[in-house]
Amino acid sequence: MHILIIAPEQIPVPPPVGGSVEHCIYQIAKKISSKHKVTIISRLRSNYPKTSRLGHITIIRVPGANKKAYLSNVLKTVKGHHYDRIQIDNRPRFVHAVRKVFPHTPISVFLHSTTFISSPMTSRKQAASDLSGANRIIGNSLSLQNHLKRTFPNISHKVRYVHLGVDLAQFRPRKEKKYSTGGRRPFVILFAGRLIPRKGIPVLMKATQIVRKSIPSARLHIAGGTGKPSYKQYLKKLASSLRIPVTFKGYVSRSQMPRFYQSGDCFVCPSQGHEAFGLVNVEAMASGIPAIASRNGGIPEIIRHEHNGLLVANYRSPKAFAKEIIKLAKDPSKAKRLTKQARLDVTRKFSWRATASKLEKIYTTKNST
Repeated sequence: MHILIIAPEQIPVPPPVGGSVEHCIYQIAKKISSKHKVTIISRLRSNYPKTSRLGHITIIRVPGANKKAYLSNVLKTVKGHHYDRIQIDNRPRFVHAVRKVFPHTPISVFLHSTTFISSPMTSRKQAASDLSGANRIIGNSLSLQNHLKRTFPNISHKVRYVHLGVDLAQFRPRKEKKYSTGGRRPFVILFAGRLIPRKGIPVLMKATQIVRKSIPSARLHIAGGTGKPSYKQYLKKLASSLRIPVTFKGYVSRSQMPRFYQSGDCFVCPSQGHEAFGLVNVEAMASGIPAIASRNGGIPEIIRHEHNGLLVANYRSPKAFAKEIIKLAKDPSKAKRLTKQARLDVTRKFSWRATASKLEKIYTTKNST
């Protein structure tokens, strides 16, 4: 089977920094069985070759200052070639243009969130039209699958889901990890993700203020960039007004992220909007740090409360997050138990090979079109 994967137009594959969708494309492609060929079409950037080959994978990079120009160059590049399956990641609007060039090839849309099927990016009517041209729609969680089925009932029979994964060799626990109880050593709370409102950073900052009443040494370290410097300035001002110690790490390279996770005593994901999957939780769990997250979207498919992490049902409430953080800070044995189980569960369920295997099964099963 020869699979063509069309990546979004913004960031090259593999991504230099950020680019969670592009990172997922690259990791899944590497783990697809070598008996299959994979061609990835991606954005061309300086310092990247136009073509890269890695075993059974070929990455072709094309220019494009905007979506229209990029898609035009993608189609010029692939026209006349044969593919057994075409996968379009996170760009439903590409479907009809790709269908014109490949009228008989099964097309899948792999969605990583609800962003490109919702306002303000698109209307429900337009999204339904775009998705109707695909043979299969794949979400990255059961939660996203169910959302798609509810929102677009006419195409519900086309929808499947595949959980994402983590590089288990790269993200691993530090040897002899010691959990701080906020004594001599600071108790470090971690957050990783884009600095945007729906990620809930203000809730976490207010929770940290509450935690410091019980654990005075508690401090917050934040990894991630933002497209709007004004929002980062708002967060800095909020930290100052709350009088809490916050370190903004900015973009942290993927190679440095394991070290970032290992530097903390707990990881918190306070998402306020629908979190389709929450890959950062899996990475933290694989890295041997206890995770606390909103009971939101696909996150409960990863974290089971009091089994391999902690979930916050009232995730709009800083008090609710503070309560769970304090629990971990005051009970190192609990933290150790949760992290041990988390690593075990991630190893069993959330490797990139498991992701690739499930995707292959969808694509090779009879009637998968």
